[in-house]
Formats: sequence, C-alpha cells, structure tokens
Amino acid sequence: MDNLNSSQSSEEIVEQIGIVSNQLTNEGIINESLGNDHIGVEILSVKPEKLYEAISTLKRFGFNYLQCQGGYDEGPGKCLVSFYHLISLGDFQEINELKEVRVKVFLKRESDLSVPSLYKIFKGSDWQERETYDMYGINFSDHPNPKRLLMPEDWRGWPLRKDYIQPDFYELQDAY
Repeated sequence: MDNLNSSQSSEEIVEQIGIVSNQLTNEGIINESLGNDHIGVEILSVKPEKLYEAISTLKRFGFNYLQCQGGYDEGPGKCLVSFYHLISLGDFQEINELKEVRVKVFLKRESDLSVPSLYKIFKGSDWQERETYDMYGINFSDHPNPKRLLMPEDWRGWPLRKDYIQPDFYELQDAY
C-alpha cells in the first residue's frame, strides 16, 4: 500500500487492492494483491503457511471448484510458483459478481519447496499436485500419495525447471 496516494477514496483503494484480497484481509489472512489478469481475474499471493487457510476461506466464500493447480518456474535463481485457479459453480455467499480467482504461492528455490496439500479440501488436486511435484519438485505436505506421476520413480531432477540439465541418454545406452 506504499504506492497509494492519500487522496484516494477507500473504494478506490479496495478496488486497487482487489475485492477478494480485501475480503481475505478482513478475515485475518495476510495476502498480497497482484492485480487482475488480461481477462479481469483477480490474482493474489499468499505465503505457504497461509495457503490452506486461504483456500478454505475462499471455498467458504463460494469458490467451490479447483479448476486447475499447477506450477511454473520464473527462471534460474528465481522463484518456483504453485498456482491455484478457483471458480464458483453456484451462488456466492459473501462476495457478489465474482466467478473466479487465482492464488499463487512463490517459493524461493534455495528454501523449503513445500506447501500444504489441498487434497482434504479438493480431492481433484490429487494428480495435479503430483504432476507439479514431478515436474518442478514442489512438495505437497499431507498429500495421500506423494510420488511421481509422469516420470519413472528413479528419475533424477525436475524436467520443467528452467535450470534442468537433461541427462545424456546416448551415453547411458552405450554403457550397456
């Protein structure tokens, strides 16, 4: 809120922060508004330790379907990101006129790459979280089956990280 000038009304500040972000803040959940994407979907960021609480609260607000969970790499030396796209498949209880929201968790590459699993809230997160683990190495604590989904169990590394070095399979084949 450092960049907000004092002449703005409270409605302008709430609009700039974001309706969902403001509502989560009112519930005591610390988050950061990242604005809206090109089609108007609000994006917000939460710390890993607040993810489960934030998503539970959003579900209570009416965002009752996890449309997508995934990950991406911002680049070598930068953060890995776990993202969640939530939509409403029914009427809202507390927030009107909004149908979708995105939540992102930014993880420093050199720190603990762990976020809570959302399996207890959304059963559909099962394979999505496993794929994100498999491709980026982001761990989902309390996941019921935390093992690779796409790559062989003995695969080393995380193939979609931008700093991933692909093994030379030809040398491996020549060894046999």
